[in-house]
Amino acid sequence: MTTVVPTSERAPETVGGVQGRGRRSGPQNVWAYVFLSPWFVGLLVLTAGPMLVSLYYSFTDFALLSEPNWIGTANYERMFFQDARFWAALGVTMRYVLISVPLQLAFALLVAVMLNRGLRGLSVYRALYYLPSLLAGSVAIAVLWRQVFGREGIVNVVLQAIGWADPPSWIADPDTALYTLILLRVWEFGSPMVIFLAGLRQIPREYYEASSIDGAGKVRQFFRITMPLLTPVIFLNVILQLIGAFQAFNSAFIISNGTGGPLDSTLFYTLYLYQEGFTNFRMGYASALAWVLLVIIGIFTAANFLVGRYWVHYEDSDR
Repeated sequence: MTTVVPTSERAPETVGGVQGRGRRSGPQNVWAYVFLSPWFVGLLVLTAGPMLVSLYYSFTDFALLSEPNWIGTANYERMFFQDARFWAALGVTMRYVLISVPLQLAFALLVAVMLNRGLRGLSVYRALYYLPSLLAGSVAIAVLWRQVFGREGIVNVVLQAIGWADPPSWIADPDTALYTLILLRVWEFGSPMVIFLAGLRQIPREYYEASSIDGAGKVRQFFRITMPLLTPVIFLNVILQLIGAFQAFNSAFIISNGTGGPLDSTLFYTLYLYQEGFTNFRMGYASALAWVLLVIIGIFTAANFLVGRYWVHYEDSDR
């Protein structure tokens, strides 16, 4: 006679194969870690490891060609209390960041709004406008920019043609050199423009149609509908471009021939860090500069997150 065993009394491994899957989960986890291992190795070897070594070097007198000598906080004391060029570089960088980022984002938003009006061949225009972001960080563009704003550059040729007899050499003038780099940064508007355009295309058209029925014009729609719904995208672009501006290096290095001149007017923080580490061979001091820059970027980022609570609006937010 056949005995039927109730389902509830069967061995756990026979109920829907659950136990069997439990036995297979071990090998599956192993394979997951195997595929993730290149990322973990890159994190430890290329990111976390060098950062920790740099932190150690920042407390040493390290000249690249000799063994590091522990000196405690001497590098930081020198930086804040004895190094006038540190404060000059920090001032130049702050001015560059606080001017270039708002101008770049405003111009990028303007172009994105224009492109969002249903132009034919939008993908072509989007690619063309994004091109400066791909090229502007290159050495070739920096060299070209130096030629454009030099004494015999095309800018002065145009100015002379319209009546300015003796325009200055914009790159060589301490009063204007930084602003040529700011203009180059604004020209790199392609990346934030693409992000703005993606955000604009996510705003439902019904909002604009309803406001038009109520008599709202284009300007009112922009400030009452577009801007509030676009604040998360604006916030993202502010964070990304702020970090990128603090890390700017190529343009200042090429245009000033690595000196930060004239008269340190283009001495970006990253350029001064490079000079200390690879020109003066003070790698310990350069490491301290790098960690201070990390802290500054962290402070600005944290401040944006704190302030963003009051002006960034999300559709699912109760605020």
